[in-house]
Amino acid sequence: MSDLRKPLIVALGGLNMDLAVSAQRMPAPGETVFGDSFRSAPGGKGGNQAVAAARLGADVRMVGRVGDDDFGPALTENLRREGIDVSRVAIDPNNPTGVAMILLDARKQNYIVAAYGANMAADDSQVAAAREALAGADALLLQLETPLDVAIAAARAARDNGALVVWDPAPAVEMGVDAYAVCDVLTPNQTEAETLTGVRASDRRTAREAALRLVDKGVSAAVITMGELGAHLETRDNGGEFVPAFGVPVLDTVAAGDAFAAALGVALAEGRDLLSAVRYASAAGAIAVTRRGAQDAMPNRREADALFRTGALLPQSADAAAADEDAAP
Repeated sequence: MSDLRKPLIVALGGLNMDLAVSAQRMPAPGETVFGDSFRSAPGGKGGNQAVAAARLGADVRMVGRVGDDDFGPALTENLRREGIDVSRVAIDPNNPTGVAMILLDARKQNYIVAAYGANMAADDSQVAAAREALAGADALLLQLETPLDVAIAAARAARDNGALVVWDPAPAVEMGVDAYAVCDVLTPNQTEAETLTGVRASDRRTAREAALRLVDKGVSAAVITMGELGAHLETRDNGGEFVPAFGVPVLDTVAAGDAFAAALGVALAEGRDLLSAVRYASAAGAIAVTRRGAQDAMPNRREADALFRTGALLPQSADAAAADEDAAP
């Protein structure tokens, strides 16, 4: 990254403790199935994106809210170890830290139920913290694990400070005109795109249709991510472009979208054009699916650069992916 300026990224969003169980299949209603493994790890879409951006070489400031319980300090300390400024993460004495219950089946698909706790109690104090953090920042990363009005207010502050707004609309809810108007790039996956547009993005044609509807709603650019099917970029001024996926072994799809959104923000903050930034984000997201977990799966700069430039995982990354695949239940 020596030829590129180091960007400053602000992440405002969810901080959750992930509680993950893998099983051969998901239970039917009223049924109990045997699980194969359990692990707990720091997560939350805001925290995941902050870690990804930091590992990709950005200076990162985190804005969020955790409970006054055992999970809160564990989450903030993990971010601190990644070099992230957590001075604007508030401790909420009235609400628990968010948790996400993640079920992973034998097909490596994830099913997530989240109780957001303190995240959804975010208020004007987080908006004020975001406004302070955005001084000199290049980009703001947003999701939907905090109240929508808080995210919109933070996005407006970003615009006032000349920072780009990259918004991952997950978990998806109807955002409204005010939200779309302050979003530079929206990055929904197939499920989220269907919630927002009514279009199921299952191929290039339907992905473009969904992206066009989002641009019509007011976003400057929309990127529909479709996993191994690739992504479609649509912009208000320059039309659309399909971006093929990188071929990698898939172990765990948790947090792939967070790696994508964070890498997109970093790449744009460094001055890359939008199409190149989407390709770079696709590389980061591809690396994430070769590993288990959320923040643990986020790629570093060297790994993302290598896949972006050569189309191949670094040898150690490929070896680790193969080892994880062999060990998977």
